Amino acid sequence: MTRAMDLAKAIADAVLYEGYLLYPYRASAQKNRLRWQWGVLMPPSFTLGGEHPDSQAELLLVPSPGAVLHLRLRFLQLQERVAEVADGDGFRAVPSVTVAGREHTSWDEAVEREVDVVLAVGELLGVGAEFPFSVDGGEDVEMVGAGARLVRRRCALSGSVTLRTSFVPPGLMRLTVQVRNTSGWEQPHAERNAALRCALLSAHMLLSVTGGEFLSLVEPPDWAAAATAECRNERTWPVLVGAPGRADTVLCAPIILYDHPEVAAQSHGDLFDGTEIDELLTLRTLTLTEEEKRQVRATDAKVADLLDRVEGLPPAELEALHGTMRTAIGKGARVRLRPSRNADAQDMFLHDRTAVVREVLSDVDGKTHLAVTLDDDAAADLLAECGLYRYFTPDEVEPL
Repeated sequence: MTRAMDLAKAIADAVLYEGYLLYPYRASAQKNRLRWQWGVLMPPSFTLGGEHPDSQAELLLVPSPGAVLHLRLRFLQLQERVAEVADGDGFRAVPSVTVAGREHTSWDEAVEREVDVVLAVGELLGVGAEFPFSVDGGEDVEMVGAGARLVRRRCALSGSVTLRTSFVPPGLMRLTVQVRNTSGWEQPHAERNAALRCALLSAHMLLSVTGGEFLSLVEPPDWAAAATAECRNERTWPVLVGAPGRADTVLCAPIILYDHPEVAAQSHGDLFDGTEIDELLTLRTLTLTEEEKRQVRATDAKVADLLDRVEGLPPAELEALHGTMRTAIGKGARVRLRPSRNADAQDMFLHDRTAVVREVLSDVDGKTHLAVTLDDDAAADLLAECGLYRYFTPDEVEPL
């Protein structure tokens, strides 16, 4: 189970820090004034803005005798970082302070937290189980120079994880997992930014089972379609993770993903924004002025590391961010066929065969289709004269 969790960690980390700090990565940027947009479980007494204190994941499990479940709840705890300067016998808060040429900005950081639950699946039958957890608050002081310091403050958090199971036909077990923030918050009408101090941020779960497998909720087998339709997921989206074909680990994410998501091999590290390609964000980061880079480094240690990584990227790795390069394919081009998994059975048999593009066509929806004839088809020219082709999309072929 530990290995399964480790394999899924790269995807889980991307979810954890999705939108943590958006390009241009400065505290002064307007789009970084509103943060923590995904997977936020508010304290239950907070009543503004339509956000909730809980989430529920419900999925189907095919257990074996003695199956063991490992659940890992992951979230961020807000940590307020305040720059202070000496003022008489004490200190006072300031927006930023510069010491020895380095600026330190007041900002909200985050601390990673994990809660692990391991139990036999059989223990849940008919009774369920609840697992309370707590996270300490506290205050840390870091002196950054004579008469200047950074004060980091965290509020105590508490919550619970509740699990229960039930049998559903045909021979499946429905696993329900509820996560609830139970942290105390005595200012229910305060603004959202204040309440975030007692929230579980970017909350998501990893579930791994030894002795059993989960069914996909995205593409369930036909025989389990009815049971899948009855699963209720609120503020979370379960998908299978790991290599295709693997079904022992699930990520319950606060954003919509597909089964078996993976980080692109060309990616060189977190950029905190899964909605844009690495190349675009990297190139734009490199265009920041020296003053903007100074502000980035003053905002957050994580993005300071990001900036160092981007600036030190070798040219070969930067070029690799293009990923798969595809040249334009026109009439007369020779291609190798790579039918998608959604192709019909006849086209699947043509995998790895070579062909000639006879026409490039567009349908009424604006989608492009390549009309081809096979290289090893003796009747290829006759079929072309009659307009009898096989059709593939540009993504289903490779230029030769």
